[in-house]
Amino acid sequence: MNNLVSIITPSYNCSNYIDSCINSVINQTYTNWEMLIFDDCSTDDSYSKIQSFADIDSRIKCFQNNQNIGAALTRNLAIKKANGKYIAFLDADDSWATEKLFLQIKFMLSNKIAFSFTSYEMDNGHGLSKVIKAPKKMYYTEYLKNTIIGCLTVVLDREEIGDIEMPNIRSSHDMALWLSIMRRGYDAFGLDINLAKYRVLLNSNSSSKIKAAKDVWRVYRNIEKLNFAYSLWCFINYAVNAFKKRLF
Repeated sequence: MNNLVSIITPSYNCSNYIDSCINSVINQTYTNWEMLIFDDCSTDDSYSKIQSFADIDSRIKCFQNNQNIGAALTRNLAIKKANGKYIAFLDADDSWATEKLFLQIKFMLSNKIAFSFTSYEMDNGHGLSKVIKAPKKMYYTEYLKNTIIGCLTVVLDREEIGDIEMPNIRSSHDMALWLSIMRRGYDAFGLDINLAKYRVLLNSNSSSKIKAAKDVWRVYRNIEKLNFAYSLWCFINYAVNAFKKRLF
């Protein structure tokens, strides 16, 4: 159990959180990883903080975009530079438990899984948190109605799944990628252990409920090409489940 894990981390104005994010990776009990951090033209000192970590630990690889291109394309740039058998995702304002990679890779190897995710904690920064429990399995038609998979928890076996690329939309690009993988025949398997912390930030794309909902609708209609009636049925279920997930 010593395959390289490539950790994909887009960064934009996350100076307040980037230290915690990177340290949570450095402290992993699973040590064969590379962390590819792409800064998307931050206007704070995020990039210099990232560079200081990269100067100390060669497993941390620091890049900076020439112009602001958004999270989806930034993630794709990092994926193209990744060398690992496994691809994991961690945004610059989130963090992992120390045994996250060890337990998840062990889970995948023991069960011959190509697509896995875990439970995680949502933290609103005001003393309130909620654990989102990972179901045992998510498949295409179920995930259309319940986008419960946290991007920061996902690990993919790229050698098994093949090419991985997120569509260039403002939010829900991770949702679209998971659906495309499920359409290839790879169900997502959940490990019900809380192994990550997701910060609910006021300025994040997902905090704008109307914009996020519009992007979900675009995934249904423009990317998945679902008919209007089925899209509406999935969207109603998505809205109910999203409300439950966000209810602290």
